[in-house]
Amino acid sequence: MALSMTHQIGSLVGTPVPIESTGGEAPAKLNAAAVWKTPAMNLSCKASRSDVIADGLSPPMSPIRSPVLGGTRPDLNVACQAFTMEAETAVEKEHVSGARSKKGKGSGVPVYVMMPLDSVSMGNGVNRKKAVNAAMAALKSAGVEGVMMDVWWGLVEREGPGEYNWGGYNELMEMAKKHGLKVQAVMSFHQCGGNVGDSVTIPLPKWAVEEIDKDPDLAYTDQWGRRNYEYISLGCDTLPVLKGRTPVQCYADFMRAFRDNFKHLLGDTIVEIQVGMGPAGELRYPSYPEQNGTWKFPGIGAFQCFDKYMLSSLKAAAEAANKSNWGSTGPTDAGEYNNWPEDTNFFRKDGGGWDSEYGEFFLTWYSQMLLEHGERILTSTKSIFDNTGVKISVKVAGIHWHYGTRSHAPELTAGYYNTRKRDGYLPIAQMLARHGAVFNFTCIEMRDHEQPQDALCAPEKLVNQVALATQKAQVHLAGENALPRYDEHAHEQILKASQLNVEGNSDDTEMCAFTYLRMNQHLFQPDNWRKFVAFVKKMKEGKSTDKCWEQVEREAEHFVHVTQPLVQEAVAMMH
Repeated sequence: MALSMTHQIGSLVGTPVPIESTGGEAPAKLNAAAVWKTPAMNLSCKASRSDVIADGLSPPMSPIRSPVLGGTRPDLNVACQAFTMEAETAVEKEHVSGARSKKGKGSGVPVYVMMPLDSVSMGNGVNRKKAVNAAMAALKSAGVEGVMMDVWWGLVEREGPGEYNWGGYNELMEMAKKHGLKVQAVMSFHQCGGNVGDSVTIPLPKWAVEEIDKDPDLAYTDQWGRRNYEYISLGCDTLPVLKGRTPVQCYADFMRAFRDNFKHLLGDTIVEIQVGMGPAGELRYPSYPEQNGTWKFPGIGAFQCFDKYMLSSLKAAAEAANKSNWGSTGPTDAGEYNNWPEDTNFFRKDGGGWDSEYGEFFLTWYSQMLLEHGERILTSTKSIFDNTGVKISVKVAGIHWHYGTRSHAPELTAGYYNTRKRDGYLPIAQMLARHGAVFNFTCIEMRDHEQPQDALCAPEKLVNQVALATQKAQVHLAGENALPRYDEHAHEQILKASQLNVEGNSDDTEMCAFTYLRMNQHLFQPDNWRKFVAFVKKMKEGKSTDKCWEQVEREAEHFVHVTQPLVQEAVAMMH
């Protein structure tokens, strides 16, 4: 069951630990000459200058200098400099032939790695700074393109409207720059915490929560009156309900402040802005909330349209369609969060309300509201980051359970009007295409037979449908794994999905990027790390390679060896 909860994409990471020096054995010293004797492994991510190991800031709670950043560990300095220079050689060669960062066809898929959810502390410092430095150096040397980090609205603008504290993020961005890593920055306008696997709680800004407390209808609401504080209801997107500003204005102001603060890094270090549009940062309704045990996999979830703002819009839509009696409420025969489709009148396969005239009206309105929410935010985002050299992306949830039914109930309650009779992902892809945004999709690592068949789960078929939709809309597709996986079966599935060989299409089209969940101590365990390094190399080889997996693994052993001290450093301090 755990392997199926795709919505947890942003919520799984090791338990936060305090920063402390370790008492373990010092890693073995490296001979720099040994690094030079091995041919470059075709690293293709940009390397920074050879001063990548410049002194860094000491951890906020410890006077000890970071052993990775110089001063106390000459062996690691030598190793890191060797990584960097070797990478620079590869990059210079690639620059001549056309840098992969421009993502030509058939040039492989760059791999990013998600940072821990709590990389920045509630006090706006960097958590586990020494471990993160060691981890970044190891990722860089393994050929990883960059990192993805959540930039939490609830941290940066916590104290008051328009009061932004970028402290910890300034440090993290500079750290990534020093290591030559690119950054996918996620504008996280949702709450972190409350779902299974969450290791940290980061609520919405307290001044926004105060407004929701005064007017609970600012929160998504189900038919039983339960309020959800994960993300502000899109029903009030354009109303000045947050101390004189609309939610969309708040998001735009936040992104504008981010742009102005990090303008010197945009397009070079910061290469992508993923803009959050709902719970877990995904463009969807919070239809399957785990908090307090409300929903459990593989329940169908519940519609989230019962706050007064959503109901006001529904009423107007019903009157416009000359069906005013349809405008007073959402479906009340759609069961409860943990029902299955056949338990309900609305979602059952034969004669279900989803397949009626009313069902078509309601589901069209419900999904269109989500699309218009996306349009509004993307319009702002595009204007703010125009001519900065960054890509814009949007994450869409991989809701694969009950995919084999006619109604696709869990997708419908989340806002994706996808049924046996209708493609719900093409309109999303077309909306993203209008703004030149990347379609970022989850559950790329999952295989159909790994999931509960009684719930008719079909992640592979779902990924295939989404890939076809993005090709029709001519929008770039990027991927993420939904849950932590370190095994070769998952790696092979990601590689297969990333090559986009759908419906016989065998051209050079590939995903534009893949983001791996997540930087933690498990990733750096020796066996997991060895497999991961080989996976990164295989992804970067892309369709153009004729090497077998075993050959790539043998080549990757070199990088596993030279990164061993950094990996040991990261693991020791992440425990």
